[in-house]
Amino acid sequence: MNQPRYKIVFDGQLMPEASLETVKTNLARLFKSDLARIDSLFSGAPVALKRDLGESEAEQYLTALQKAGAKVRKELDQTANLSLVPTEAETVQAEQAAAPTMTCPKCGHEQAKAAECSACGIIIEKYLARQAQLTETAPAPASAPVAAAASPYAPPQASVAEQLPQYCELKVFSVNGRIGRVRYLGWTMAMLLCMLPLMLLFAGASAMSSVLGTLILGVAVIAMIVIGVFIGVQRLHDMGWSGWLWLLNFVPFVGSVFALLMLIIPGTQGVNRYGPPPPPNSTGVKLLAWLFLLVPVTGIVAAIAIPQYQGYVERASEYQEQ
Repeated sequence: MNQPRYKIVFDGQLMPEASLETVKTNLARLFKSDLARIDSLFSGAPVALKRDLGESEAEQYLTALQKAGAKVRKELDQTANLSLVPTEAETVQAEQAAAPTMTCPKCGHEQAKAAECSACGIIIEKYLARQAQLTETAPAPASAPVAAAASPYAPPQASVAEQLPQYCELKVFSVNGRIGRVRYLGWTMAMLLCMLPLMLLFAGASAMSSVLGTLILGVAVIAMIVIGVFIGVQRLHDMGWSGWLWLLNFVPFVGSVFALLMLIIPGTQGVNRYGPPPPPNSTGVKLLAWLFLLVPVTGIVAAIAIPQYQGYVERASEYQEQ
């Protein structure tokens, strides 16, 4: 003989001393549903929350729902074996089971898949990115167990990027690498100082032979141009610009402005497409850079002061003759 089947019926009534909002919250937690669907259960019409239950199952549901504050009752389910229409609670449970779920990586709370954890309030994507960054920067343990269980949220440990040095290697005779504004001035001044002996040699050779003097001058000019190209291209690389732009120095009017820009515009911070940044400037480089800046200033002052002094000497001589 078949055992009787029962159903749990609810018509919106509350247990004594139970508040409406508390009951709705408890039912939403029990049925794992949202409050919008729970509100439909309080329309006043009898609703079968659960059908086709054995007597012990019906008592368990009855006790649990009454503790939640819902005044439910147990009735015989005469159509348990005939009805193909699911109850409201069964529909809610089926939809909840079909929805994708997730587990919060921080607190372990299980919920429907979302960008934010409803329990601890973290943003899942930002939390995982932060954990991945901490994993990359954390030092590896000295004796890590080989068979340790890996976290499903851990980033890949394989090194897939090229490890660049902190600073680039300085090479004067190269178009590769980067130099900053101060080093650009210092190297230019060093080049000019190195050319002074060649100029003195040119002056002495010209006195003996014009051909030899012209040859020495040609070698000096070519050397200055080549070194100027090398350090100019590296300065452009430091700004993130192509080295071919150095040819703008030969364009009238534009060349003078472009040369000034190479002295003013700072280099890019960190690594750019031409490599790591240049190393810090040494004391010698800084002194040469200041010396380079003092040379034109001294020339301007001399150009103004010397004519004034000559005029003063001429006026003094005329005064004495009188």
